[in-house]
Amino acid sequence: MVAKISIGSSLYGALSYNGMKMNRDEGRVLGANKIILPADGHIDIARMVENFNLFMPKMGRTKKPVLHISLNPHPDDKLTEQQYEILAREYLEKLGFGEQPYIIYKHMDIDRHHIHIVTVNVNEQGKRLNQDFLFRRSKKITTELEEKYNLHKAQREKISPDTPIRKIDPSGDIKRQVANTVKMVGMRYKFQTIGEYNAILSLYNVRCEPTDGKVNGREYHGLVYF
Repeated sequence: MVAKISIGSSLYGALSYNGMKMNRDEGRVLGANKIILPADGHIDIARMVENFNLFMPKMGRTKKPVLHISLNPHPDDKLTEQQYEILAREYLEKLGFGEQPYIIYKHMDIDRHHIHIVTVNVNEQGKRLNQDFLFRRSKKITTELEEKYNLHKAQREKISPDTPIRKIDPSGDIKRQVANTVKMVGMRYKFQTIGEYNAILSLYNVRCEPTDGKVNGREYHGLVYF
């Protein structure tokens, strides 16, 4: 199981992201702590923010109080929604966030169903929770949960020059597939022009286009993949 932790400043943004998944029927709420969930299942983002604010000081020094965590079991681990919720709650408890306000979501936007958690790292007294070695502690916890619940061990995909290149599957994780395809094409082929590059990429249902622009007075030049 792979855990990804993002630390940010926008509680509304994290809640809106998950709300968008729900609006598309690509996500649902599995549970919460200290947050009132409506009986009809309709999530009001503004009201959720108010719920969180009840447990956060009006003034504080922490500029990035929001944690947005995703827990990603192996695709072969077929879990029930209750099991997803148990994993999320136990993970937060071991991380030291078990008493914090939080919401647990399940996402079904890709074949590999996974969990998203929105919580805050500031307690009611305005004190920031322990974030020392946060990512190291998180890795230790996911390993413990894999062993406890007999889950497949997380293994990050390794890309090498011998890795076969496959066509992009629109039903899968497109962003990851494109990134891997571009990396492997760069390892395996030589090309001198965008035309030659696209001739190769087209074999795998990918296209590249140069892009230029200016942001805040600074020019940028890059490539966009489709």
